[in-house]
Amino acid sequence: MVDPSTIERPQSTVDEPRTLSRQWADTHERIGNHPALRFDEQVYGSDELFDRATRVAAGLAGLGVRPGDRVAVLMANCPEVSITYHAVWRAGAAVTPVIFLVTAVELGHLLRASAATALVTTADLLPKALAAADGLAIPLIVLGHTEQRDARLVDYASLEAAAPGGIVDRSPDDLAALLFTGGTTGRSKGVPLSHANLWYAGWSSRQHSHLPGIVRGITALPLSHSYGILVTVGGLHMTEPTFAVLQRWFDPARWVALVAEHRLQVAAVVPSMLAALLEQPLDQHDLGTLRHVFSGAAPLAPALVAAFERRVPSAQVFEGYGLTESGGIVSSTPPGRRRAGTVGLPVPGVDVRIADDIGTDVPAGADGEILVRGRNVMAGYWPDTEPAGGGAADGVDGGWLHTGDIGHLDADGYLTVVDRKKDLIIRGGHNVYPRDVEDVLLQHPAITGAAVIGRPHPRLGEEVVAFVTTTDPAPTPDAVIAFTRAHLAAHKYPREIHIIDTIPLTPVGKLDRKHLRHRLPDSPPP
Repeated sequence: MVDPSTIERPQSTVDEPRTLSRQWADTHERIGNHPALRFDEQVYGSDELFDRATRVAAGLAGLGVRPGDRVAVLMANCPEVSITYHAVWRAGAAVTPVIFLVTAVELGHLLRASAATALVTTADLLPKALAAADGLAIPLIVLGHTEQRDARLVDYASLEAAAPGGIVDRSPDDLAALLFTGGTTGRSKGVPLSHANLWYAGWSSRQHSHLPGIVRGITALPLSHSYGILVTVGGLHMTEPTFAVLQRWFDPARWVALVAEHRLQVAAVVPSMLAALLEQPLDQHDLGTLRHVFSGAAPLAPALVAAFERRVPSAQVFEGYGLTESGGIVSSTPPGRRRAGTVGLPVPGVDVRIADDIGTDVPAGADGEILVRGRNVMAGYWPDTEPAGGGAADGVDGGWLHTGDIGHLDADGYLTVVDRKKDLIIRGGHNVYPRDVEDVLLQHPAITGAAVIGRPHPRLGEEVVAFVTTTDPAPTPDAVIAFTRAHLAAHKYPREIHIIDTIPLTPVGKLDRKHLRHRLPDSPPP
């Protein structure tokens, strides 16, 4: 094993962690007011964002949100997402971010699993929120509130009308965020991250990858995703004024135009976004200020990197690696020290081991399971949620997070991720657990068996493919797709259905996904 302590890194010192609310207050006071955010043609100053968060915090407390409570946040990207996160932390509670693509069934499961005491959402998502919260006596706080007679509805503007509140004292070891790694019908895993976990994630990421003067960026990642949250908490450690352009959701044509218009220098993406950008007329825009493009959340094809850098010569693409369980960060590539095919070096404060199936370290260059240790790593899964499907299925053992991913370290400590030990599918940067899709398929009255795998996809990384057995007459593949689409988020439902005679099993009776991968046709159906 390569000893991470021997890896050369930029010199840095770390203070003891603060709560995220204290860190933001300290940074805000030190940096001072500056143009901080642009969204939908409007620019927001840092003073305005800070003041609004202090008011919303007081408004939440007035609604009965107490220290230690979980507040679910269901919004597409907008300034109010970060405002709400900071308000929740300032009120002493924890956030449960939920991607807006979830179905009402999925949202209902997450509300119950987290025991959320409030849900913050937007008017366009209110029907889904109402259906999900049916039977729950929790307030639904709605941005852009429309008139609807329901005693649970609270206008977000009424929270901002409160007098600014102070910071509720909490320990850095207290819960800051409860994220769910994916799944429905009880299959998702709750990942509790403390203030210290997220503080260290943001600190180590910035120490490893930031260069002075690179201060103008664009964010199109969902702020509800662990990668998006990492970008958010990394900003708490800024040492100079920064300016970010926020997209509600990723629009590649608009992304390119915004980079050119605002002379942006840095961006965080997932590989499917990079592929979509290559379909744009990049040579028709002046992108010469773009310097650093950080990619994570899914494997990045070297061909994508080469194609993007060829068309945007000023930019370099840097790959990183992280998990929800590690606050979104394990390793990244320091600018100027890229090694092709790797996901960079472990960030400061994070140790990485490569172990065989019995937990013994393997030599440099040999493949094994990636194990991670650091103060950014969760202590264990949320109570009453069982590890299932993929990712860090074994949880934390002796301080080491078992990632479920296969990789190796080279002699200089650079990490390469080779494959996933489990069967997790990553579609467009989002986790899809096969068991969750299979459970929905089996709800169809004509389906008697189901197995789900991933097919490599040039743009999305992977596509979801289902094999099913059925009664007679069999439903058409299109009908099965329509059924799953009604029950699963957009990134989860299968786009390819194969009707087969029997679901293959291993000699010990387990589903044989390897056999199914061999049965995949060379190309998907038209």
